Amino acid sequence: MAHAKNHDYHILPPSIWPLLGSVGGFAMLFGAVLWMHGITAWLFWAGLAAVLYTMFGWWSEVVAESRQGDHTPVVRIGLRYGFILFVMSEVMFFFAWFWSFFKHAMYPMENYVGSEYVQPEIYAVDAFHLPLINTLVLLLSGCAVTWAHHALVHNNDRKALVQGLSIGIVLGLFFTFLQGYEYAHLLHEGWAFGEDEFFSNFFMATGFHGFHVIIGTIFLTVCLIRALKGDFTPEQHVGFEAAAWYWHFVDVVWLFLFVAVYVWGTAGLAH
Repeated sequence: MAHAKNHDYHILPPSIWPLLGSVGGFAMLFGAVLWMHGITAWLFWAGLAAVLYTMFGWWSEVVAESRQGDHTPVVRIGLRYGFILFVMSEVMFFFAWFWSFFKHAMYPMENYVGSEYVQPEIYAVDAFHLPLINTLVLLLSGCAVTWAHHALVHNNDRKALVQGLSIGIVLGLFFTFLQGYEYAHLLHEGWAFGEDEFFSNFFMATGFHGFHVIIGTIFLTVCLIRALKGDFTPEQHVGFEAAAWYWHFVDVVWLFLFVAVYVWGTAGLAH
């Protein structure tokens, strides 16, 4: 039940989640280093479990707070600003992979022989077959999420909200399936996770994007469950709005990847 507030701010009570999340994150990353050195993997999995438990518990409390009326207009603005900053950090994360890809494609310093430039080896991928299909699938998924958002904000049409989210989730899962199929085909053709700069940059850029698609699909699925339970109103739907922003960010990153890595990087440079 919502309760009356005599101010616009949300005063948080003491919480264990920030400490548990920090300890879990440190354990996960330190455990990953130990795992990469062949020492042990259990610390990584223990840290990951702590991080996932923190995410579930903390966000469950945020949802409960919204239902109690703690998310006033001022609080919702703060939540939006916080998520925008998170998306900006994700932009810089992918910027690093684009920088690495272009640098090694155009200026492979280790391949200079005297003053002669040696073109790095490029492995061609037909950008206008499976990658183009995946692009259309992801863009259609973004359209479905936009439809669901519009239906909620302008018409409070909960049926269209659920339908749009469901279509977006199914198309997101289909994208992941197609990317897995593409990876299996490329590995069968002799590609490898590493070995040279092109392989490393290709799989790290597209693979991390695929990981973000999986996260975004989970994000939308949580919103679908909440919508089925009656959450979200035209005035108060920050959680769904954040999911929609994240999904559109994933769409935009893929468009840059498609043009840069598939069209220019593999098809263009190969010729």
